[in-house]
Amino acid sequence: MRIVIAEDSALLREGLHQILSRFGHRVRAVGDGAGLLATVAEEVPDVVVTDVRMPPDFRDEGLRAALELRRRHADLPVLVLSQYVEQTYAAELVETGAGVGYLLKHRVGDVTEFVDALDRVARGGTVIDTDVVRQLLSRRRAQAPIERLTAREREVLALMAEGRSNAAVARRLDVSMAAVAKHVNSIFSKLGLPPAIDDHRRVLAVLAYLRA
Repeated sequence: MRIVIAEDSALLREGLHQILSRFGHRVRAVGDGAGLLATVAEEVPDVVVTDVRMPPDFRDEGLRAALELRRRHADLPVLVLSQYVEQTYAAELVETGAGVGYLLKHRVGDVTEFVDALDRVARGGTVIDTDVVRQLLSRRRAQAPIERLTAREREVLALMAEGRSNAAVARRLDVSMAAVAKHVNSIFSKLGLPPAIDDHRRVLAVLAYLRA
């Protein structure tokens, strides 16, 4: 396989280069996100391996570069190998589809295990460390206020998503207009949508429902 490695640690970068070359792969290695983008632009590889935190700011440059590569090349397999879980971008990367991996460096037990994971990602599989999955699920639960709605409030919101007015919702559910208004206000409150001049709360509530 043709593999591009993006890793700022020279020792680890060289180690990965030697290991993967020993397995017969053609490897190119770079030390930052900009180098990763430039190298892939020259020749799209079969798979990319990247760290999360790289120069110049050592924050999330590698992961943002990986997302940019997935936008440019939707089918390009990407394996993130990092010490950290960057939840926001990790979730976005996982949602880009198949051929994605996110492994924590301290959890990769041996060379064979790592090479096997890389091969699965290259073939379109998904390999996610259990700690990464746990953190992403925790984040999703924390960011899902839609789950706080009652069954009746969900019914009201579903009808709102169909474009129904309060009067139409009341007729459909056979309840009073006052009851619908109470449910709608409760929905706004639970979804964190206070009154605002510039925002249409009904539209924002429907968008939250559709995303969920």
